[in-house]
Amino acid sequence: MMLELKDLTVNYLTDRGRLKALNKVSFSLSEGEALGVVGESGSGKTTLGLSLMRLLPKNAELLEGKAIFNGLDIFGLLEEEFRRKIRWKKISMVFQGAMNSLNPVIKVGHQVAEPLIEHENLPKPEAYRRAEEALEQVGLNRQVFHCYPHELSGGMKQRIVIAMALILSPKIVILDEPTSALDVSIQAQIINLLKKLKWELSLSFIFITHDISLASDISDRIAVVYAGEIVEIGPSEDVLLNPKHPYTKELLESIPRITLDKLPSFIAGSPPDMVDPPKGCKFHPRCPEVMDICYREEPKDFTVSKQRVRCWLYND
Repeated sequence: MMLELKDLTVNYLTDRGRLKALNKVSFSLSEGEALGVVGESGSGKTTLGLSLMRLLPKNAELLEGKAIFNGLDIFGLLEEEFRRKIRWKKISMVFQGAMNSLNPVIKVGHQVAEPLIEHENLPKPEAYRRAEEALEQVGLNRQVFHCYPHELSGGMKQRIVIAMALILSPKIVILDEPTSALDVSIQAQIINLLKKLKWELSLSFIFITHDISLASDISDRIAVVYAGEIVEIGPSEDVLLNPKHPYTKELLESIPRITLDKLPSFIAGSPPDMVDPPKGCKFHPRCPEVMDICYREEPKDFTVSKQRVRCWLYND
């Protein structure tokens, strides 16, 4: 197992009080595996990615949890040691919004080469040559090296930030909504590129998205996140074709189907206020299968077939 996350719990300190962003999140990731992390906005998906990169904002509290990467608890490392050994070398991230990840006044090739100069102490000519190779690897012409971000299309900028994430040959790449600002045809190109890179480089992906249908195209397993908790996780085929948690079922019902003569439905209600979340199961105010116990007690994790589900429906 390349990465094992155990009971990650994160709060944010806000003017209204502590916002409970993640609650005992656990999963594992194997070499060459893609894990899709899906859920509504505000469910804690990005916080999960930033936690693994140790790039949480100053008002965040890491209350509990271990992240074991190849036998090493990376949360237990000093910041300088983590920066030198892990961040970008072993685990990198494609941040949400490609344009926000690029400096508008520096040529993109120099930005791709920067980690090689800073982390590997490569001479600039060698770093620039490697950066040109990285651009070709993501399907761009070497001439793009000399362009500024504003001269490139959205899809080209997304390929640039993917090249930046791959430049130090990490084992795990966290992708935070990498196609959210792109039209459908460009989305398909980026997803096909990611699948190609995953196969060629034996990469492991944590693919964060609100679109469960998009996650299904690239993910070997899917983790469904609601209100800071993984409510269901399992092989993609099982989660998509035989969902167990009511929230997963509602997510899938909201997707338009070409082959079915059935209109998509919406999920009733709104996500909970995580400063003052509901007692018991956090999904119970919106759940069509709610039971008495759901109002009183937080559900435990149950194993159902190949899936792990946090729901009282499966309490024997």
